[in-house]
Amino acid sequence: MDQHLTLQAHLAAQGAETSCAAVIEALAAAARDLARLIAVAPLSDGNDGVAGFNSDGDGQKQLDLVADGLMREALRQAPVAGILSEEVDLPETVDALAPLCVAIDPLDGSANLENNVSVGTIFSIRPRGRDVVSSFFEPGTAQRAAGFFIYGPQTSLVLAIDRRVDLFVLHPSLREFVLAKTNVRIPQDTPEFAINASNRRHWNGAVRNYVDECLSGTAGPRGRDFNMRWIASLVAEAYRILIRGGVFLYPADLRPGYREGRLRLVYEAHPMALIMEWAGGAASNGRSRVLELSARSPHQRAPLMMGDARAVRDLDILHEGVEPLFESSDAPLFARRGLFR
Repeated sequence: MDQHLTLQAHLAAQGAETSCAAVIEALAAAARDLARLIAVAPLSDGNDGVAGFNSDGDGQKQLDLVADGLMREALRQAPVAGILSEEVDLPETVDALAPLCVAIDPLDGSANLENNVSVGTIFSIRPRGRDVVSSFFEPGTAQRAAGFFIYGPQTSLVLAIDRRVDLFVLHPSLREFVLAKTNVRIPQDTPEFAINASNRRHWNGAVRNYVDECLSGTAGPRGRDFNMRWIASLVAEAYRILIRGGVFLYPADLRPGYREGRLRLVYEAHPMALIMEWAGGAASNGRSRVLELSARSPHQRAPLMMGDARAVRDLDILHEGVEPLFESSDAPLFARRGLFR
């Protein structure tokens, strides 16, 4: 693998904008350190149980807080105006005159650590707007780049920049991310879907109908047998789709706390949507293109259906005429630029 380009060399060769490249390289340096900590986490004290709670009441492991510290400290050394992290209530202003803002989930899927399942770091890079806070309320189309690190059998970086998606792998002896595949494209028409089927009773009719059609196999309207996957790790599901194809569904449902979806729009759904679209796929909330959605609060949640463009389109069609889960048009996401319009 020594003949492969390093991340830094690849960004330079592709003419990546200087400030954006600096942010990506800063995140990569922090990811190298985090990968090493994750690898020995079972041997360390303080990584079991809940160390605190974030702004939405989700439990935080000690490694969540360590990851947050590593990533934010790295970004403070880059040309970054503001940082929005899942682990902090409000955006942090770093250098108000810097050109970029970064939204980040420092350690996505940390609940899977004790099960030795892949976890990751998800990031969204966007231009600074008229001020730091408003930068995070722009639609996902404003993103300059996005990506995720996945800490699994290999530590990898999936990077969406300049309208393409590239894949890098952390070389164990060089301790550098090296280019493994460029211009990644989602394989089309893979008969595979991912959803937590235990929640079927809470789904709306469109999601139930889609899953039922897939489960009907060759005897059903889709005329083929499907495999069902559920890793319960967003980065692992996204990586599988990029390599194998298929579709991932995390819909809104009727459970308390899930009526607006569960994933965060700004630092989970937006970056994943950019990756999917630039790899030839699509991402929707069932009614709208995710990249056209704007957040109204830093940690706003959203439904997410992503992957194969045809499958996402079919889901959108099934949602036509299905009533939203909200009981009132005054619901916070039901406005002109809300998630269900």
